Order: sequence, then C-alpha cells, then structure tokens
Amino acid sequence: MAINPQDQLRRGFGALLWAGALGLALVIGEAGRSDARAAPDSFAGLAEQVSPAVVNITTSTTVAAPLGPDGPQLPPGSPFEEFFRDFMNPDGPGGQRRAPQHSNALGSGFIISEDGYIVTNNHVIDGADEIEIEMFSGRRLDAELVGRDEQTDIALLKVKSDEPLPFVPFGDSDQMRVGDWVMAMGNPLGQGFSVSAGIVSARNRALSGTYDDFLQTDAAINRGNSGGPLFNMDGQVIGVNTAILSPNGGSIGIGFSMASNVVSKVTTQLRDFGETRRGWLGVRIQDVTPDVAEAMSLSAAEGALVTEVPDGPAKDAGMQSGDVITSFDGQAVKDTRELVRKVADTEVGRAVRVVVQRANRSETLLITLGRREEAEATATPAAAQAPAEPQSLDVLGMTLIPLDADAADQMGLPADATGLVIRDIDDGSTAYEKGLRAGDVIAEAGQQKVARLSDLQARIDEAKQAGRKSLLLLVRREGEPRFVALSVEEE
Repeated sequence: MAINPQDQLRRGFGALLWAGALGLALVIGEAGRSDARAAPDSFAGLAEQVSPAVVNITTSTTVAAPLGPDGPQLPPGSPFEEFFRDFMNPDGPGGQRRAPQHSNALGSGFIISEDGYIVTNNHVIDGADEIEIEMFSGRRLDAELVGRDEQTDIALLKVKSDEPLPFVPFGDSDQMRVGDWVMAMGNPLGQGFSVSAGIVSARNRALSGTYDDFLQTDAAINRGNSGGPLFNMDGQVIGVNTAILSPNGGSIGIGFSMASNVVSKVTTQLRDFGETRRGWLGVRIQDVTPDVAEAMSLSAAEGALVTEVPDGPAKDAGMQSGDVITSFDGQAVKDTRELVRKVADTEVGRAVRVVVQRANRSETLLITLGRREEAEATATPAAAQAPAEPQSLDVLGMTLIPLDADAADQMGLPADATGLVIRDIDDGSTAYEKGLRAGDVIAEAGQQKVARLSDLQARIDEAKQAGRKSLLLLVRREGEPRFVALSVEEE
C-alpha cells in the first residue's frame, strides 16, 4: 500500500518533514526518574510490554473524478489526440464517466484506555473517509474520529471492542533529561510494527506552532511513524512522534516528538468536549529584549511585554499597554512562548493572579480567563497605507507626519486615533534595522501617547536628560502593535 508524501518545510541543508496521511515521524523520550540510568542490555522486555497497545493506522480518502476537460491542449490531427480524448476526458472511454478514486495512507498510534481511545497525529487522519487500526495481534477494528487539534497536530480516535483493550499510560515529559534513553514504535514505510531506540537529544524545541513543545531524539523515525508513541524506560508515553529533519525523506537522527504533557491535556479535552478549550488572557504581547529592558529600566530581559489590551478579560481586570507580565498563577514568566502555554493550559473561567511591572512598580491583577477559540473567531480589520502630510519631522532616521482623521480612516483606525506616521525611513538607520518601515504608526513614546511631532521630540529630550540610551516606542502596523526600543544617541 503506497504512502502519500506530505509537505516539507525547508530548514537549512534539509527539510522538516511532516506526515500527512502517511506518517512521518520523530521520537523523543522522557524518563520518569531523576537518577542516572545505565544503557539497557536489551529493549526486548520493554518492547514486549508496550507493543500490544501500539497500532498501525490505515486511512482511505475518496478523490472525486475531474469535473471538466482540463487535460493538455493538442493540435488537431495530433497522433495523441484520440488517446487523450478517451483516457483524459472525465467521461472516460466511450463516454462512460470514471468512478471516484480512493487514496490510502498509513500512520501509527497508541491506545490510551481499555475502552478504546487512541491517540495519533491529526495529519495522519486529516480528510479521511474511513479509518482502520491494526493491533499487534493482527486484529483490525474500524475507528471513528472523536476530535482533533490542528494547533498541536493531535487527533483522538475511538474503536469499539467487546473486551478491554491493552493500553499505555502517559508519563511526565518534564522529567525527561537530555541524554535519557527512549524507545519509539510505529509503522515506518508501511513495514508493520517496528522498534527503534535512542536518547533525548534536546528539549523544548519549537517548530512552527503556537503551543509547540517538542522533544528531539536520535531514535530512528521514518515516514509512517507519525502518531506513534515515544516511550521512557518505564513504558510510559512521553511524546508523540510528529516530524523529522531530513534532506532526503529518511531518518538522519533528528526527530521531533510532541511532549506528553501537552498531548495529555489536549486528549482529555477532546475526549470530554470533542474540541479544545484553551484559556485566554486577552492581550497582545512580545518578548522583552535587552534594549527594551534598558529603555524601561527593567532589571532583566524577561517576561512578556503587553503591546495592546483589546476588550477582554485582561482589560476588565485593569491590564494596560506597556505592562510587563512577570508571573502568571504563581509561576514566573520567562518569555511570551512560556506565557502562551501557561494560559492555554489553564481552565476557561478560572480566576488567576497575574503580576505585572508597571512604571517601576509591581502590580497584581486578578483575571478571570476567557476561551481562546471563541476570541479567535472574531475578525480584525486590516489597515491601509497612510497618505503623506505636508508637515514633517526628521528624527531617529525617520521622516514623520501627524496622523489625522482622514488617514486614520484609511488605515482602519478609529477616527480619534493619534500618532505619527513614518513617511520615509533611512535604510541605514537603527530604526530600519529594528524593522520599522514607511507606513508604520508611532502611537506612544516613553509609554506616553504622541499626537504631535513636538510630543515625540519632547520624549527624546527627556530620555537624554535622564541619561537613558534608548527610547521605547509603541508602533502599529496594519493594526498590530509592538514595542521597539530605539537609541537616542544618534540624535
């Protein structure tokens, strides 16, 4: 049975391969112990213990026949004209319409409960009309989709059985250390049940998703392994094999497995609700860079800097643009990625304490979380280009003009929006290096609104008088805000 190749994300010399309906996989492991463990003499005992709960997954997808004659155009009298008329025409030879075709794909998965819940990758079953699982014993069962999460590429299936099924438990992926032994199982290249072993090569890898937390492993993973389990030496699942980095589609010892502490939360929600229900704080944030920390007089470049507070839970609790979130629900926040994951893992409707740094002092806010999926369903207007204004100011490598009501309307901003529009920018300036471009709007400087050109100049003068090397600007581009720290020493 053929395996269908999927998208490849080019990374340097090779490609990050994701399994679609076939099963491209990676593996990573976690150990449940903190003490050092010697290399095992054999993985045979572990393989025998967990193999009854690992399954091969076969999907079938119906592909409709073409709706029109989209084949090659041939000149009249061509010797191939009759051939293409008969075999490329949607009605087929003799005018008889061709039947829909079926596409099959392979992947892997594992049973997590005796009543038949099965975990795999979403891309393994995406678009499938029929899903069948094959157990190590050779038993085959039809599976139904319970729910799926594209954000983490996880899907939950369910099979019916008259007798309890063997299953494997989740382990604690946070306990895994670089160098710990792990074992992967799956259906590589459609060859059936296969085992590979290696170590955890790295932790906390991020590939392309908002909630990524991958374990990297050198255990051999190939196409068809996607959705299969990565085990620690206690037979617990500490990762779901998802992707590999490869120049040729085969294993070169760089595989990625979604950490079990992410997967277990997702599967619980899919089982209970058929969908995910992630917490939502209601802020737009960015990382605190060293120059931003210096401009804000912060002791360290840590936390999540709030760039905007739209209507939502955070705004209701008093959160402000320019706040730096340093703690969420009693846990320190290192950066934006960490905060996003902490918020998403928290129950919708729960009230949590959020500590922020505001104007060199600490504030604690009590925020009742909303639901992210509902918030993301709300569309945001796009912005347009800003027109030129006669009055301008050349400063910090930029030519600026005031934002008036007409310009705000064209940019999709409220009529009373204020700020300065970048009409031109020197491509050799620090502002350009920091990503500012013509058409961006500077809304704040030094955490104060700027409506006139003199406002910005005043903020620059104040920063110099205070001995600060940089000035923090709040910049909006197509409605999206971010903070940028620019050096005032160029002036």
